[in-house]
Amino acid sequence: MASQFDQLHFVLVPLLSPGHLIPMIDMAKLLANHGMIVTVVTTPLNAIKFTSTIERTFQSDLNIQFLELQFPAVEAGLPEGCENMDKLPSRNLIRNFYTASGMLQDRFEQVFEKLEPRPSCIISGKNLPWTKITAQKFGIPRLFFDGMGCFAFSCTHKLEVSRVHETVSKFEQFVVPDLPHRIELTRAKLPEILNPGSEDLKDVRDNIRATELLEHGIVVNTFEELETEYIKEYKKVKGDKVWCIGPVSACNKTDADKAERGQKASIDESQLLKWLDLKEPGSVIYACLGSICGLTTTQLVELGLGLESSNQPFIWVIREGEKSQGLEKWVIEEDFENRTKDRGLIIRGWSPQVLILSHQAIGGFLTHCGWNSTLEGISAGVPIVACPLFAEQFYNEKLVVEVLRIGVSVGVEAAVTWGLEDKFGLVMKRDQVKNAIEKVVDKGKEGEERRKRARELGDMANRAIEKGGSSYINMEMLIQYVKNVLSSMPY
Repeated sequence: MASQFDQLHFVLVPLLSPGHLIPMIDMAKLLANHGMIVTVVTTPLNAIKFTSTIERTFQSDLNIQFLELQFPAVEAGLPEGCENMDKLPSRNLIRNFYTASGMLQDRFEQVFEKLEPRPSCIISGKNLPWTKITAQKFGIPRLFFDGMGCFAFSCTHKLEVSRVHETVSKFEQFVVPDLPHRIELTRAKLPEILNPGSEDLKDVRDNIRATELLEHGIVVNTFEELETEYIKEYKKVKGDKVWCIGPVSACNKTDADKAERGQKASIDESQLLKWLDLKEPGSVIYACLGSICGLTTTQLVELGLGLESSNQPFIWVIREGEKSQGLEKWVIEEDFENRTKDRGLIIRGWSPQVLILSHQAIGGFLTHCGWNSTLEGISAGVPIVACPLFAEQFYNEKLVVEVLRIGVSVGVEAAVTWGLEDKFGLVMKRDQVKNAIEKVVDKGKEGEERRKRARELGDMANRAIEKGGSSYINMEMLIQYVKNVLSSMPY
């Protein structure tokens, strides 16, 4: 019976958000590189975004197809064309977005039963619990993809069990109990999920957690050498069916793959590389706060002035669209681009982040510490300038600054609430940005040791997904597990 499962068909269903879509498309490539057939579920407007990625996939020998489902935005109370979380005009519409995502189930199942060859396994974002019901209906396993690292999970789990954060004031430091390292946090830095007064989307979160208990296993974008002790902690809670297959971004080997990862960059690749080639190795600071950054104009101006006053060459990524109008006005009125033209480059819109980070000119990555960005910086062997904003990002800051010791903190003291950033004051000042950058590029012993550790981790990251590496082996084990599950199920 095992022979009919030699080439499995995996169906990947990502949450429609850049931080989930992009790594799951990378995961599709990794599965296909192991000889699997892969179908990635998306929607028409997301497919347009990823046109370059899709075209390159078709040109390769990888057995990957993309399945487009009509997204019921208007039916769920969303603006027409709102098919990705980075297009949400308001935080108040998050629930509507989850509702629309849930409405995909019927459409998905109608197409699912016609897929050839018969699907063997669903891997979905954990925020899509309905995929578990679909998997049960069709008698196949469902694994969920966890977009966080194991360190962040361990911190949250220890706090949920101990509730120690509920015994202190907002800015009072406490120690997260029972972790391999001494990690001190404040309540002000914790994710909303740990805020006792937060009932927003509680029912959605409860539904997600209920289906987590029924999983066949979990796929995590990390690698064993990075979070060894915390992967063990994760498995203590979740069981042994955890496969660390990252860093998935490292599957993009050519400049073209790196440049077109996610969606087509808003800057010409050759122009960008020419600019970088003229800079000294390890001198450029790359600053990008993520695809859903909603910081105020005042705050972004402080970031820009901090980059300028550091006297380092820099690339600064700013969002396009209505939310950036105030910043663009400041850039023009203050002649910012002209006065920094010899060492500054602004990218408006989508940045080819993996391509930039892999260039020898990059000496530091100023990031919001989202897990994907954090891993991409680690994989490139680049020191981190940590500027967390919300969610689990303050955990990731602790990981890179205190556990791995490859980063420097800007010094953000409290999380903002995504979608309500204008309700908060300055989270960082220009001098904090300047000082953190100066530490990262410092040529003294501390700076050199930090860079050495970053390079060593980068080498480990890239070896992990190569044949014989820890993540390569984990992918083989995941595939074998699915074969074993299928052979024990009525087919």
